[in-house]
Amino acid sequence: MKLPTLRVLGLSALCVAMSAWAASAQIQRLDLRTMISKSDDAVVGQIVGKKVFRVDHPVAGPDLFYTTITVQGRSLVHGKMAQVEVTYPGGFITPEEGVYNSEAPTEDETRIGNEVVLFYFWNDNMGGDVAGNMLQALHGGIYRVVKTTGGQVTLGKGDGYAIEQNWKLVDLDREITRLHDELGK
Repeated sequence: MKLPTLRVLGLSALCVAMSAWAASAQIQRLDLRTMISKSDDAVVGQIVGKKVFRVDHPVAGPDLFYTTITVQGRSLVHGKMAQVEVTYPGGFITPEEGVYNSEAPTEDETRIGNEVVLFYFWNDNMGGDVAGNMLQALHGGIYRVVKTTGGQVTLGKGDGYAIEQNWKLVDLDREITRLHDELGK
């Protein structure tokens, strides 16, 4: 085989590999059923803690920043009281030390004291050998809960999100439990 032919084959293989990676990295539309099928649990509660940490890894590289929020509340799947730490990529230790992640939840969504519904799953390696409960679908896996005269309401995020429209928390709670049981998880 000639060298140019090997180069073309090598470039072709590289393009196929990059296409496969790009396809897996695309943002997905998740309805509530799919979100539950991909998650280990859904919790409603108050954010009681938040920390950002940095990992410098010999293979994954330096300056990997992650945010962990602690939510104290109740499992919407099992109904039991729960305190869970959930991590996602991005965050700032100081205004100068950190990194933005366009898929991370906003600072307003993750403020200490907020009531939220969030979906999570265990991840053995989020990058840099960081293991833990990871926020499912990143900013698509956390939803604010507000108090209204009609009771607590989970705020939807619009078309393509697991919770598209506002739900009364009591109704969302029932639906998540029903779907979880229906999926046999």
